[in-house]
Order: sequence, then C-alpha cells, then structure tokens
Amino acid sequence: MRELLPFRVEARDGNARAGTLQTPRGVVQTPIFMPVGTVGTVKSLMPDELEALGAQIILANTYHLYLRPGEPVLEQHGGLHRMMGWDRPILTDSGGYQFFSLRHLARFDRDGVTFQSHVDGSRHRFTPERVIDIQRTIGSDVMMVLDHCSELPAPRAALERAMATTTDWALRSLRHVVERPAERDGAVFAILQGGTEHDLRVRHRDELCAHEFDGFAVGGLSVGEAPAVMYDVLETAVPGMPQERPRYLMGVGRPEDLVAGIERGVDMFDCVMPTRNARNGGTFTRTGRLNMRNGRHRTDERPIDERCGCPACRRFTRSYILHLFRTNEMLGPRLVTLHNLHYYLDLVTEARAAIAAGRFASWAAETRSGWAAAGESS
Repeated sequence: MRELLPFRVEARDGNARAGTLQTPRGVVQTPIFMPVGTVGTVKSLMPDELEALGAQIILANTYHLYLRPGEPVLEQHGGLHRMMGWDRPILTDSGGYQFFSLRHLARFDRDGVTFQSHVDGSRHRFTPERVIDIQRTIGSDVMMVLDHCSELPAPRAALERAMATTTDWALRSLRHVVERPAERDGAVFAILQGGTEHDLRVRHRDELCAHEFDGFAVGGLSVGEAPAVMYDVLETAVPGMPQERPRYLMGVGRPEDLVAGIERGVDMFDCVMPTRNARNGGTFTRTGRLNMRNGRHRTDERPIDERCGCPACRRFTRSYILHLFRTNEMLGPRLVTLHNLHYYLDLVTEARAAIAAGRFASWAAETRSGWAAAGESS
C-alpha cells in the first residue's frame, strides 16, 4: 500500500472544505489558487514577490519544460526548484491539455502520444511512464498523470474512448511509481474526464477513485461550455470524491468560478487568467473588473482598489498605471500582475476563513453582490 500525501480536512460548511495538504516542501492550506508558471516563471515576478503575496504552491508544465530548457538542463540544476529559486511546492501538469490545444501536432494511440514540437517541429513521444519520469526530473511535488482531454461538444462515444484511455494511462502511471520508485517521488493525481455528460463523469470518478492516487482532478472543463453547465458537472462529480483526498479543478479561474467551485467541494485551482489578463490591463477587484488601459483613468488618483493592500495599490494611482501602459513601460503589466494575484490569493484565504467560521454561504453571497453591483467596469 502506498503512503499517500497527507491531507486533512479541518472544517466543512456545506460542501465547502478548508484543509491542509502536507508536502515535503511545505504546507498548503486549501482552498488554494496556484499561480501559473508554465515554463518555470510566473511571468514578470520574482519568487520572493510570489511568497510575499501568499503563494503557497505554483504550477508548471511538463510539456513546455521538456521542450525548453529540457531534461539535461533540469538535471544539471537538480530540478526546477533550484533553477528558478523557488523552494515551496510545485505541481506540474502532464501536457495532456497541450495535446488538446495543439491537437493538429499530436497523434494519440493506445500507448501514448506522438507529437511535433510547436517550437521547432521536432518529433517526440510521451507515454504515461515517460511523463512521470520527466516530472521526477523536474522535481515535482505533485505529478499529474497523462490524460486524454476531449473537445466539447463531443459525441458520447468519443468521450468514452477518452475516458478509457485516461483510466488506462492513470493506472499505468500509478504502477510505474509503485514498481519503480524514485528517491523522492511526488504525489500522483488522477484526472477525471467525461465532458458534460453527468453519468460519464460519475462513472469515471468511481473508476479512478477506487485506486490509491494522492488526489483527484477534474479536467476537460472550461473549454467552451457555459459556466452554468460546468457548475452542474462539478455539483454531480465532486462531492462524491473521497473526503480524505484533495480535489483539483484544472485550468478554471474566473473569480466567480473559484467561489462556485469551492461551494461544490473543490480544494485547488489554477488559471493563467490573472497573469495573462494583467499584461493587457485586465484587472480584478472586489467591485468588478477594470481595464487599466482605458482613458477614463487618465486623471484618477485612486489606487486600483482602495481596500487592497498589494504593492500596486499601496503606492500607485490608476492614472500612473495607465501612463505606464500607454508608454509601453513593463512596470505597468507587472503592477497589475501583482495586484491580480494578490486579489486571487486573498479571495481563497477569505473563503477558507469563512468556511472555518461556518459562514461560507453568506460570504459567497456578499462577494457576489459586490461584483454584481459594479457590473463589468472598463
């Protein structure tokens, strides 16, 4: 029997949970948002800035790190942590979503995926076992299994084929970890598929949750379906997952999606939205969204959010940040990135406190009312 990554649920309020995940590189308090550092950097930010914002764990990507800088360089550095100067936990996605988004360059078969690099066109091969070994080289604290993500909408038969492949690959990954243990293996999370078909999601959940994975992720959502459809899938699939294992909703990250996911029992989230949007001025606040490139801020001496304690809001005005964007100064996107990640990490911290206090439902209602009152700002 494998020794599973320690996870303890400390408080519940409805389906919402506050827990603690114990990794060799530190404790992660859930619910948690993981800033995305696809190629070993959360764009524009230093590791100590991430720590100051309260980031407890970040996400990197196996596919991208395999291509650049490559395994020899990662091995030379003793893994990604030392290379990027980050000593807290790292979760690595397996590359399954990249094969979905770059499907014109990938060919699936029963054993794995043959693909062309989007960088230089070179040909490569991933199998479930190979993906685990690459993540070992990276030094991942949480390793995601290779999965097969389907485009939506998809015929039911296609969803079932993707589920069968994902189950087979997940079990092969787990066997590889058990039969060929490394000196310090990361935890192994399985990924649930099934599209928006509720019975398929339940079937796949029950197939995978019968095995000794350290945690379970919901994949294949936020690929074009309406938010209400996604929430219904979560409501069907998530509460029935093992209570003593962490639950991760992959690649979903509007603030309203985080609140809805926590409400349905999700513990972990990641998304590029707060960092990607920041580079174009897209800004998240307690009272809605702002576009910091909009001329309405030209003489506005208020901070982005008067209730925010991030470095951008403590020191700079909206007018100045607009000026930075208009003059193509890199400080502008950096400041909005700092603000957005601070907002996301504060959001999940507040949710955790509300769960512990038994007032999650009222906190969620108050949070949503703040967004609704402002609408979509510009």
